[in-house]
Amino acid sequence: MKVLCAMSGGVDSSVAAAELLAAGHEVVGVTMRLWGGASDTGCCSIADVDDARRVAQQLGIDHLVFNFTDDFDRHVVGPYVDAHRHGITPNPCIECNRHLKFARLSERADLLGFDAVATGHHARIVEHDGRRHVARGADAAKDQSYVVHVLTPRELTRTLFPVGHLTKDEVRARARAAGLRTATKPDSQDVCFITHTGGREQFLGDRIPFHRADVVDRAGRPLGSVDAVELVTIGQRRGIGLPGGGPKRYVVDVDIAAQRVVVDDDAALHVASTRVRDTGWAAGEVAGDVLVQCSAHGASRPAVLVGGDGDGTVEVHWQHPERRVAPGQSVVFYDLTDERVLGGGIAA
Repeated sequence: MKVLCAMSGGVDSSVAAAELLAAGHEVVGVTMRLWGGASDTGCCSIADVDDARRVAQQLGIDHLVFNFTDDFDRHVVGPYVDAHRHGITPNPCIECNRHLKFARLSERADLLGFDAVATGHHARIVEHDGRRHVARGADAAKDQSYVVHVLTPRELTRTLFPVGHLTKDEVRARARAAGLRTATKPDSQDVCFITHTGGREQFLGDRIPFHRADVVDRAGRPLGSVDAVELVTIGQRRGIGLPGGGPKRYVVDVDIAAQRVVVDDDAALHVASTRVRDTGWAAGEVAGDVLVQCSAHGASRPAVLVGGDGDGTVEVHWQHPERRVAPGQSVVFYDLTDERVLGGGIAA
């Protein structure tokens, strides 16, 4: 099989390419240039492209570079900035997976005559009732099924996750055994277009105006202020202009138009249900008992899904009250085995 393997310059995608070769596939590595601006982190730096190229040389495979910077700006960076402008907390890595690392890459693979695409994500693809589903990777601590839940049924038919059955330690051991230059390279944890030096505040401040906002309690009594309401998110406790030493208060509401941030105690953050919009499904809409995960490394929680009115929304009714999910964050539904992804959407 002819496979186009996405190589980010990290150890996981390096070993993914090596595993495909060992399985007898014809492999070509590809690195996607996504962010054209300053980058000192993530998977878009010049050093990462160079690492991917050199690993491809070590493996004896061709290496391509696709420039998708315009698509990345349109589908990831622009919506990220716009979300903050409107008081929403975006999830840019998931949107990158949705629009670039799978949809756009699959389109290019089709044009070039590849049979499949592969990435180094720690996830698996399993068969259930004749359908392919994303499932959790073997290493629970590194599982990335949450961030790749957006694969469409068509994309699932031609996507491979060659390291999904391995633990991270096993991946590094195989990289060392093969002498790959990325064997000891640290994992990338951050948003690639947010630099360590400038951070989110500088990135957004260069693109949108910031507005001061009053910080008040539930009764509307003033407690302080923030200089940039666009940087505040639900559940935030630090950096909201409150003096130290008092009771712990958390952001429970952000009103951009009114330039107001409401804070309360932890109990006020817990809700009985969460509305989810823009839902997508692996094999048709699901209702009833499921497990739900609301962050990349969070635990899944039991809940009941109640379908909407055909408008792409569902209600998640938690078995026990859970902390409110910030609007804009992804909410992923799992089968009760906690392995198979059923679908997911965006917290409203």
